Amino acid sequence: MRTTTGVRLAAVLAAVAVLAGCGSGSGPDGGRPGPAAASSPERYGCLTEEQAAEGSVTIDGLAPVQAWFRDSEAGGAKTAVVLSHQNGGTLCDWIPYLDAFTRAGYAVLPYTANGNVSDNIEQVAAHLKAKGIARLVLVGASKGGTGSIVAGSLPDLPVPAAAVVSLSSAESFGGDSASNAVKRLTAPVLFAAEENDQPFADYARSLHAAAAAADKQLKLYPGGNHGAPLLSDGALPDVLAFLARAAPPQG
Repeated sequence: MRTTTGVRLAAVLAAVAVLAGCGSGSGPDGGRPGPAAASSPERYGCLTEEQAAEGSVTIDGLAPVQAWFRDSEAGGAKTAVVLSHQNGGTLCDWIPYLDAFTRAGYAVLPYTANGNVSDNIEQVAAHLKAKGIARLVLVGASKGGTGSIVAGSLPDLPVPAAAVVSLSSAESFGGDSASNAVKRLTAPVLFAAEENDQPFADYARSLHAAAAAADKQLKLYPGGNHGAPLLSDGALPDVLAFLARAAPPQG
């Protein structure tokens, strides 16, 4: 004859077994757990779902970099435009201008800086090399331009810089010094700023004067806008014309 204590113990053990089964992550058929739902591609607050699915990527490194890649409209681009934003910005700063570059035959990769811009560009360059990109065009706004000049001067950049475009660059920012690097930069370089955006218009003049590159241009526009908005103020056609001559998309 079973005791009352034995009956209670058996009931407790049975309940524990049921709860363990419920918490095991079993699939609906009682077998192995089903696969976890895939996370949606990152939209960064400015991309459509389709755009995010097309090219959102996190590039690994000491400080992971969030980026977005798109090939040229024709496909198979060998030259990529890497776009580095100004202080306080994100990769979203460049979205209005990307179609102009992809129509011209370039792949594009804007990213959100995480640490020194020149370090980020090295990470991005290694990522693009693995995608078959052979040359870079470095376009940067303010601190992004400072870092682009530094990265463009590096002899061991994973993919060589075919040209650099500096929009309202500072002479130095963080660990990047454009005033030093520009003396080593040999790739064609375009410096641009707006006259009333001081001291950055003066920085453009001084960096242009110090640049070692044989092919260097200085463009000063009316107004006081800073960084990426220069492309809306007349600089975009000049940038595209400069690149078509100095760094054509197919080399």
